[in-house]
Amino acid sequence: MTERSAQPSTQRTTVPTDDTAVRPPLRERIQAKVSSATEEHRANAAPESTKADKLASGPAKPPRRARLRLTRIDPWSVMKTAFLLSIAFGVVTVVSVLMVWSVLGAAGVWDSINQTIQESIGGPETADLDVENYIGTSRVLGFTMLVAAVDVILLTAIATLGAFLYNMAAALLGGIEVTLAEDNN
Repeated sequence: MTERSAQPSTQRTTVPTDDTAVRPPLRERIQAKVSSATEEHRANAAPESTKADKLASGPAKPPRRARLRLTRIDPWSVMKTAFLLSIAFGVVTVVSVLMVWSVLGAAGVWDSINQTIQESIGGPETADLDVENYIGTSRVLGFTMLVAAVDVILLTAIATLGAFLYNMAAALLGGIEVTLAEDNN
């Protein structure tokens, strides 16, 4: 056994002296806090009252403003963000083309075009003409996916190049100055 654990533990009890303040009982302190919170809640529930103005925190201050200068953009961060956004743009493009093509097919546009071609040209060779063989849904979606893939590559490269160019221009000219302000609310 160590020397420290062998000693009996003693608790110190302090006797209040005359110069120490006596605290009110716990129940009274809780009731005082609850009543002040209730008054503040009532004042905030009816903001047109003058009590809300009294309980508001301090006098109204004008919003703080900060003038900052954007001197560098991280190209790696721009590349990752541009890649993600361009993939989202590609997905939206493919889905929107699919929806438009489906609506056109359901509306009978392709049948109407086939009928118009057969009536205008007229002849036995136009009897088996079908516009959907040339601009069908599968071909259009394949082309749209190709365009979306090229867009992903181009938009990512252009955004990254733009970040590099901005960094060079900011090194020469100082960057873009922005003034930020707090809300008045």
